[in-house]
Amino acid sequence: MKISVIIPAYNSAATIGKALDACLRIGYPDKEIIVVDDGSSDHTAEIVRAYGSGVTLVQRQANGGPASARNAGWRASSGEVCFFTDSDCLPQPDVLSVFAAQFADAEVGGAGGTYGIANPEILLARLIHEEIVFRHSSMQKQVDFLGSFNCAYRRSALEQAKGFNEEYKTASGEDNDLSYRVRKAGWKLVFDRRAVVAHFHETSLRQYLRRQANHGVWRVKLYMEHKDMMKGDKYAGLTDLVQPPLALLLAMGSPLLFIGGARLAYGAAFAIYVLLLLDIPARIAARKGGVEPLFLAPLAFLRGFSRAYGLVRGLLRFRLGGKAGTPKP
Repeated sequence: MKISVIIPAYNSAATIGKALDACLRIGYPDKEIIVVDDGSSDHTAEIVRAYGSGVTLVQRQANGGPASARNAGWRASSGEVCFFTDSDCLPQPDVLSVFAAQFADAEVGGAGGTYGIANPEILLARLIHEEIVFRHSSMQKQVDFLGSFNCAYRRSALEQAKGFNEEYKTASGEDNDLSYRVRKAGWKLVFDRRAVVAHFHETSLRQYLRRQANHGVWRVKLYMEHKDMMKGDKYAGLTDLVQPPLALLLAMGSPLLFIGGARLAYGAAFAIYVLLLLDIPARIAARKGGVEPLFLAPLAFLRGFSRAYGLVRGLLRFRLGGKAGTPKP
């Protein structure tokens, strides 16, 4: 079974070399590596070209977003299975062998794996990583969502689903959307935590919160198109979905602090919100020991309000500004 490794890259000069070195170390004999340079203005393309015939470069003049770049990559590939990872990710040497075993089941349309951490010296990166690992620890084999940083799809499933929806212009929601459509087409999605890709997590709080706001924007489009998934998938769950609306309500209700009779009710609602945020950090701290995981609580607090801000932007953009679209062939 030939597997094509697809990497979308946009202004990725800082990490693309590390990512390609890791991909070349993958111990799977029948593979090809394809990088789609999505209109970069830095030296991404030059770095990729230096790898010669071991890596295929697909170069585009205009930036179209990761969904569009991934589509260009798998359509230019020849593998029976397409493995998607990112330009700031370092796949482990056995990742393709783990996935190949999953595709022995003809009903499996896609398979995904978990994160490692490539920058553990940074506190923010460690907190982000610990939360993801905690969520992945409770996932069963059959899932309803695969993250595009570490997932593989059967080519026939991609063709049936018409690939990623290119109307998702940034890295948010496009992987959920594809997962949901592949499952609705009758394929199984599986999760194998032995398939590991180390990731350079965010090191800037400002950058992280901006990304979370972006998630809020695109979740509006996602749930307009997949109303049946508004209850949450097996990664996010219901608690994640209710936090942004709660944060938005708390922000809108803040004038109640100046009304004596309503102040107690507002304080109770705020306390409930904080308790929700403490759930995962407390459980990670109990499992690992130490107090560092508890810093996830203030991070989640800020994240909730960032996503709430994105939610408002998404409503204005997709509910008032136009209709959500459908995948284009």
